[in-house]
Amino acid sequence: MINKIEIIKDKLEKLNLNIVITETILNQFLNYYNTLIEWNTFMNLTAITDLDQVVEKHFVDSIVLGQYLDLNKMETMIDIGTGAGFPGLPLKIMYPHLHLVLVDSLNKRIEFLKEMIAKLQLENVKAVHGRAEELARDENYRAQFDLSVSRAVARLSSLTEYCMPFVKVGGIFAAYKSSEIEQEVEESKKAIQLLGGELAEVKIFPLSDTEYKRSLVMINKRKQTPKKFPRKSGIPTKQPIT
Repeated sequence: MINKIEIIKDKLEKLNLNIVITETILNQFLNYYNTLIEWNTFMNLTAITDLDQVVEKHFVDSIVLGQYLDLNKMETMIDIGTGAGFPGLPLKIMYPHLHLVLVDSLNKRIEFLKEMIAKLQLENVKAVHGRAEELARDENYRAQFDLSVSRAVARLSSLTEYCMPFVKVGGIFAAYKSSEIEQEVEESKKAIQLLGGELAEVKIFPLSDTEYKRSLVMINKRKQTPKKFPRKSGIPTKQPIT
């Protein structure tokens, strides 16, 4: 019978990221999985609980960004609407040099993330309770990051308004989306331009060993986001820029 560590190692190695999969990395992911499942018994963190599926649809899905961006050249990253820590924490495990901020609007999830950060002995990671619309007006966070990432469930136009203000000029916003993305990309072109961005590329790919397809939308930050964005709480979702 294949043990848990071997399952994790096999799936990580298939990514071909030119990263040595050390014992520390494997143990961090195993600890992440075990803690996620433990907390999931009393709060809703994930509908996926099978190890194989968690590794594939949460860990690998998060890390695959490293195939398309040179994350070794990034220093600062913010994950908006991180939930149970995806994609931020798996990326931090694989790229430990990154300074990471995890943002979520539900305090219970922040408590989970704080315990996770401590258990994994991660440095330069902060879990922040708050809404993107409010945090983006804080000078400690606005335009401070090389990379903003999000797997949050929102239309691309809305997600860009939430995430782009955090990115430095010259930085990147990477949105994790489903494979059916063409219409969303088309609908978001005005928002991307208005918020200081430029669509770089859309990568559509299957996750290994599954029929599940995923896309990554990469948006370059070309100029400062106008101060009026993001708009007040809830408006970017209810009234997306079109």
